[in-house]
Amino acid sequence: MSETPDAAQERLAALEAVARAAYSLSAADARLRGRATRVPGALSLTHARALRVLAERGPLPVKELAQAAETTSAAATQLVNGLEQAGYVTRERPHGDRRSVLVSLTDSGVRRHRERERLLAAALDTRLATLDVEALQAGAAVLRELAVIYDTL
Repeated sequence: MSETPDAAQERLAALEAVARAAYSLSAADARLRGRATRVPGALSLTHARALRVLAERGPLPVKELAQAAETTSAAATQLVNGLEQAGYVTRERPHGDRRSVLVSLTDSGVRRHRERERLLAAALDTRLATLDVEALQAGAAVLRELAVIYDTL
């Protein structure tokens, strides 16, 4: 069964709305990255992902941190530099292995991660209070598909 012309137009308009929302999300991420470079204590989404990964998995080599945080090794090295400068992570050489470096959360990094997660959870709960579980799951599915699309562009 094919769509009616009106249904097809409605779908195109809805897809356009998703595209515009994706651009807005990307722009908000860029603003957040900008704040993270100018405002002490501000975290970009990549910084927050790195802290979350380290909190969940413990100390990791930079390469593994990069993979888990969905970024490149070069970007992860810069990321770790900034997080280390902020006092959120340390680099340690494992005993007996002078070539490897493990990135670990500091106590300050653990506190910052927990605070960021608490703020995010509260913001999500407040801003998305009118959406039911089905709508939230649909939104999450759209975001996952957008990530796949972005990776192909």
